[in-house]
Amino acid sequence: MRIVADAVQVTVPATSANLGPGFDALGLALQWQDELTIHALGSDNVSVDVEGEGQGEVPRDASHLVVATLRRALDHVGASHTGLRLVARNTIPHGRGLGSSAAAVVAGLMAARGFISEPDALNDSVLLNLATQIEGHPDNAAPAILGGATVAWMTDHDRPCAAQLDLHPDVQPTVVVPTTRLSTHRARGVLPPAVAHSSATFNAGRSALLVHALAHNTELLFDATDDRLHQEFRSSVMPQSWALITQLREQGLAATVSGAGPTVLILHHHDDTEHVQATVKRIIHDTDDLQEREWVVKSPQVNRTGATVERVTSLSK
Repeated sequence: MRIVADAVQVTVPATSANLGPGFDALGLALQWQDELTIHALGSDNVSVDVEGEGQGEVPRDASHLVVATLRRALDHVGASHTGLRLVARNTIPHGRGLGSSAAAVVAGLMAARGFISEPDALNDSVLLNLATQIEGHPDNAAPAILGGATVAWMTDHDRPCAAQLDLHPDVQPTVVVPTTRLSTHRARGVLPPAVAHSSATFNAGRSALLVHALAHNTELLFDATDDRLHQEFRSSVMPQSWALITQLREQGLAATVSGAGPTVLILHHHDDTEHVQATVKRIIHDTDDLQEREWVVKSPQVNRTGATVERVTSLSK
């Protein structure tokens, strides 16, 4: 396999996983993107420039997650490594439950697809498999690759699969993002090793209902996003987010933890966006514990295309 492009541009969306009851299975891509340009160099040098999220924090050498993933994908198809110059314009918040690490992994994989002579060697199925090997689970990678709403699962042979779900055009996500971060490792660490059969049964029903609500009936989103499997167990490591979710659900809004948190996701009808945002801001204003944090309230559209890659003319030569 040969590298045939001088440079590629990649866009990759933020994602929200779980959507309440669909733990490690359901995900949604948001129109909130990182944009990256990667140049192939004639030397062995690797340089990384980051603007926005992660600036001054992430590695600026070959250990950067995008670069390391790109090279892993090249290894997978038998293509030689080359020097690289990565310019990343990051807007997806890090450590907030919006799929920033999955976005970096998918960006590296998409870049490799753009560079090589036979892009089909890194088709969506291969990308999902490689991303899951790196991430450990496919729930964020699936919507980042495919766009829209997705369900991901593992086969009996531990191979990840994913499918796009039908999504009603009026489904609108709103996210409430705190300034505080929470690692996925810590959020998973508070989960019990087993749950009651009744809780598992409850979540199976709600997950099935959520697939229907997302496709056909936004009025069912409140009941469909109820969860007894993971969210309340995580309340101890994100008490402010859990307090906000509790109050929002008392107001009849379909609020959930976004991924591993601490971002709060609300799913609703597009026409209710102003009401949802106003309710969030009022609750934060009226609750002393919530005022201890800064929160960003944002209502991005659903990203229905997933990550993209385009070959461009390199300016590095």
